[in-house]
Amino acid sequence: MRVINAIIAIAFGILILAGYFFQLAAGLQAVLLEFAIILAGAAALVGVFNILFVHADKIRRREKGSIYSAALITFLVATLIFGVIVPPQHRLMQLLVDAVLLPVEAALMGVLTITLLYAAVRLLRRRLDVMSMVFLLTAVLVVFGSATLPFGNMPLFSNLRTWVSQVLALGGARGILIGVALGTLTTGLRVLFGMDRPYGGN
Repeated sequence: MRVINAIIAIAFGILILAGYFFQLAAGLQAVLLEFAIILAGAAALVGVFNILFVHADKIRRREKGSIYSAALITFLVATLIFGVIVPPQHRLMQLLVDAVLLPVEAALMGVLTITLLYAAVRLLRRRLDVMSMVFLLTAVLVVFGSATLPFGNMPLFSNLRTWVSQVLALGGARGILIGVALGTLTTGLRVLFGMDRPYGGN
């Protein structure tokens, strides 16, 4: 059974890879990718139902924090029904996004910003070195460069923030993405050659 799993995984991996290089395999690649998308959607649906069952079980056993589980289930089901009935372009759906989702995301980003500053201060108290100072100064610079200050925005902070976000942060993000791409490529080649078998067996 392990050999059959390895043969199937390697064969389909080679077919997907060949679709990028040969026109004859492009049609088969498109079909396989459509099946993969369908399976990923089914897996996401299974995950949603798993969340519902887990939190419903918490409510049934009256565990601590079950009120949050009840709120999660209520809003999840209500949003699902509302999204099925109302199309995404409808005015009510746009109002829901603008009135609920965007403020919640903004509030979470604010909490994340304060948490990062607090973590930077605690880091300085435990370990005072050059990298800790750089982290704290970068966080302060980004906050003051992005925030609307009561005495007006300071051009120095805004210019430095733009340089940090567009040069340093973007360069670091691209480096991370290149590393992720190389790691994914290496993992894919190891699966294709049968060196790694995440689909079962050693």
